[in-house]
Amino acid sequence: MRTLVSYDIEDDRIRNKICEACKDYGLARIQYSVFIGDLNHNRRDELRQRLRRILGKNLGKILICPICDKDLRLMNEIRVEPGGIIIDD
Repeated sequence: MRTLVSYDIEDDRIRNKICEACKDYGLARIQYSVFIGDLNHNRRDELRQRLRRILGKNLGKILICPICDKDLRLMNEIRVEPGGIIIDD
């Protein structure tokens, strides 16, 4: 199942560790603080525990959201490319 991870963390050092953990689990960056990838229940729980340890008592928020394939197909992306070209997928 796809897993979406997003975070808002003030401390650069902690934020970088969270980023590296996401990469270690094979997640791909889709925004600066947003990653997505395939994780089964056990791997998702392992990642959750690792992220919890990294965050510790530092200020911040981490969202881990499983997404089923049916819902993923409903995802849309709207972006503006250089030159004002609008892409609405």
